[in-house]
Amino acid sequence: MIPLLLLLSAQQQVQAQTDIDGLFMEKNFFCIGPTIGQSSWKEYWEGTNKRENLNLGRVRTTTAMVMGNYGVTDKLNILFGVPYVKTKAGAGQLAGQKGFQDLSFFIKWIAAEKHIGKGHLKGILIGGVSTPLSDYTPDMLPTSIGLKSKTAMLRLMADYQAGNWFGTLSGTYNFRSNVELDRNTYYTTQMHYTNEVRMPDASYINLRAGYRSTTWILEAFADQWKTLGGYDITKNNMPFISNKMNATRVGVHIKYETDFINGLSFVADAGTTVAGRNVGKSTNYGGGIFYIMDFSKKKKTDKSSK
Repeated sequence: MIPLLLLLSAQQQVQAQTDIDGLFMEKNFFCIGPTIGQSSWKEYWEGTNKRENLNLGRVRTTTAMVMGNYGVTDKLNILFGVPYVKTKAGAGQLAGQKGFQDLSFFIKWIAAEKHIGKGHLKGILIGGVSTPLSDYTPDMLPTSIGLKSKTAMLRLMADYQAGNWFGTLSGTYNFRSNVELDRNTYYTTQMHYTNEVRMPDASYINLRAGYRSTTWILEAFADQWKTLGGYDITKNNMPFISNKMNATRVGVHIKYETDFINGLSFVADAGTTVAGRNVGKSTNYGGGIFYIMDFSKKKKTDKSSK
């Protein structure tokens, strides 16, 4: 899903108007653009024990993505993301992987609005699904490009803006399907004589706040991904797709809407994992370019999002 929790990397995706913010495209406007980002880690948490592994070195995940957002109405948007992922371990014999990961699709709706004090509060409901785009293997963590679990999510969001200052809080429940491996047995805390792995669901909480205008968005964020089940990586062993994977991250996001080309914007993100369980202590950064196209019958002069 978007923002993407890639295996042990917990990578934050660069964003324009996305499923994780309180921004909306106007009716019949379409925003699309490419992003690229990299996440890397050397230390990781094996359960609650933070350590290094000389057989892995520094693990890097590079993600290139095309993202789009169409305004069906001013209060209803449809969004999608198509990521291509490449992984690499800096040491050892574990081969890196590459390929298209999971297509994600979201519907984003302003369910309620109210003026409170000097500001404006929006209650937003978001639903989404994701499904693998290629026949990649999830069974080579931490260099697999994904977990290959089909996912459905429901997110509740509150966005409050007073003048140019805002705060956004959201909570998400992720329903995850079982995954089939290319082997008939595997071991977790016991032996399983099947190729099907039961994937625990997950929750995601995101808080972001900062400055928002028609030209600039400057914000800080903090979020937490928590797997609702699973088990710890066993000592000196490889991670497994149904491990408990928890991560708490902080970071910043910047967006600049140009005045020399109407509808053109640049975005950049950076973040780091400050606490975790069975995840890498990752640092990530990325950037992207987006352009807004007007498909309305009557052309509008301002292509900025509301």
